[in-house]
Amino acid sequence: MIKVSLLIPTLDQSGAEKQLALLATSLPRDEFEVQVIALTRGGPYENLLKEHNIPVTILNKRFKFDPLAYRALKKTLQKQQPDILHTWLFAANSYGRMAVKRLAASQKIPKVIVSERCVDSWKSNWQHNVDRRLLPQTSLLVGNSQGVVDFYREKGVPNSILRVVCNGIPIPDTSVCEATRNQLFQEHDIPENARLIAFVGRLARQKRIEDLLWALQLVRQMDENIILLLVGDGPERAKLEELTRQYTITPNVRFLGHRPDVNKLFPLFELFLLASDFEGQSNSIMEAMSYGIPVVASDIPPNRELVIHGETGFLTSVGDCTGFAQYTERILADPELAKQLGTAAQKRMQEEFSVDKMVKGYATLYHEVLK
Repeated sequence: MIKVSLLIPTLDQSGAEKQLALLATSLPRDEFEVQVIALTRGGPYENLLKEHNIPVTILNKRFKFDPLAYRALKKTLQKQQPDILHTWLFAANSYGRMAVKRLAASQKIPKVIVSERCVDSWKSNWQHNVDRRLLPQTSLLVGNSQGVVDFYREKGVPNSILRVVCNGIPIPDTSVCEATRNQLFQEHDIPENARLIAFVGRLARQKRIEDLLWALQLVRQMDENIILLLVGDGPERAKLEELTRQYTITPNVRFLGHRPDVNKLFPLFELFLLASDFEGQSNSIMEAMSYGIPVVASDIPPNRELVIHGETGFLTSVGDCTGFAQYTERILADPELAKQLGTAAQKRMQEEFSVDKMVKGYATLYHEVLK
């Protein structure tokens, strides 16, 4: 039995947390004993893990570097005695490797697998320095896309420890829930004849949602019934709300905030949009494709690994608002094209990005590091 401890900052309802929960609940129980540690807090996925009888430890970290949480992590690892410590995201990647570095030689020293989930151009020099200093404690660094792995190779991570395991996406229920549709339309005063296009994710600068607003200003000239749904929340919300007023597109935009029922909303969308200037491997694109929704996305390496231009959706240059508008108009004006793109997108997710394939990928790496 291989003992695996999964360490992540929180168990919020976000992309990395979802992939961790899918992995933890899907690893074969006759082969792996899994425990989960959250540095800062629990969240929606804590309940899911506990429903699957997976122990969860919350360390209640309060500061960027919290000595109490650091000591609690060391004690937790000493108690759990994992064969493998699998860390996710910068804070957990740092705390986990530092804690392993300070374990006494007489104690069981786990192999450390680090998961990087994004092309982290946001990292400053000190954060990259931390990553470099902790490389000796890193058995493998796993990216969720080739773009992420290429980024870290350029930052000096040896190719010998780099691996790719793509995100996994469950096969969803694509039927429309009429109760959800009616509630959504009533709650947000959406006309019955509205055509819904959507963004799902954090309202953050990297997502370049202002490009989508500018594109919408062009697209609505074709069809005033188009409504852009922005599902999620974040630091850019107030700025984006002001932009909708400046662009005079307030009637065509709805800010839905965080929605725990987002999976019930996907079947209502005719088109999914993502304009980010950097990503890892977008869970929201994958979810949209799994529902058979065509995608228009920024042409960056991680998105290119998901969206095949002209086959499952369209790609356009970062910041190309006109390109987003043109492809949006093209798809909405041609139902047959939209159907072809959506069907191909759904098939691609089912064949190339299944949860089973993701789980087998990590299980293979766990065996590899223990050899």
